[in-house]
Amino acid sequence: MAMYKVEICGVNTAKLPLLSEEEKKELFDKIGKGDKQARETFIKGNLRLVLSIIQRFYNSGENIDDLFQIGCIGLMKAIDHFDVTMNVKFSTYAVPMIVGEIRRYLRDNNSIRVSRSIRDTAYKAIYTKEMLMKKSDREPTIEELAKELNIPAEDIVFALDAIQSPLSLYEPVYAESGDALYIMDQISDKKNREESWVEEISLKAAIERLSGREHQIINLRYFEGKTQMEVAEEIQISQAQVSRLEKKALRTMKNYLS
Repeated sequence: MAMYKVEICGVNTAKLPLLSEEEKKELFDKIGKGDKQARETFIKGNLRLVLSIIQRFYNSGENIDDLFQIGCIGLMKAIDHFDVTMNVKFSTYAVPMIVGEIRRYLRDNNSIRVSRSIRDTAYKAIYTKEMLMKKSDREPTIEELAKELNIPAEDIVFALDAIQSPLSLYEPVYAESGDALYIMDQISDKKNREESWVEEISLKAAIERLSGREHQIINLRYFEGKTQMEVAEEIQISQAQVSRLEKKALRTMKNYLS
């Protein structure tokens, strides 16, 4: 443990308690009855386990405090899902959950850096969400999280969004009859509609070769910047039909121009 500083996330690692198997059993009995203090004691008594696991990721380049907090999320998930009737030690069950949580974090966090304060807010929201879900068997609203944490709802939304992995605009969100709808199909382009490729070259002749409905869809999509969903609602057909007609129209226009 010499490679790590003594204090991680405000926790003095040199003074962490170590629970016996008998103490763990007694605490789990209390946890099962909803004893929050017993849960806190059990968490603190297993922080050494988290510390031993994050040593495996020392060369990842990540901040050690961040890895410790993520490991604690895995630890709490293990506590909440551990079945005391299983004939295994808690550590045997918890290790893969903690490792998995850290690996997911490293996988999802390798391209974007988020400030420490924003991450702390996100971590607190995740902890609280897990706790409230365990209590009520449903996912809490942002307002409920905000009230529990005494943090503005918009700050929680921003923090949770900030730690999410970015999505490709070409990520499929729906498919019907082999025609996939992509995230980019759901996005309006009002800011750049005047600069789009449709208006950068003369397409009048190509557009005139389209059917009336195809012409209408191209106009709504590329000149008015509407999403496929908005177009579907306006002309009273399904979004999948809009997608097929739009692709057919674009093929017709490209073939003509080529």
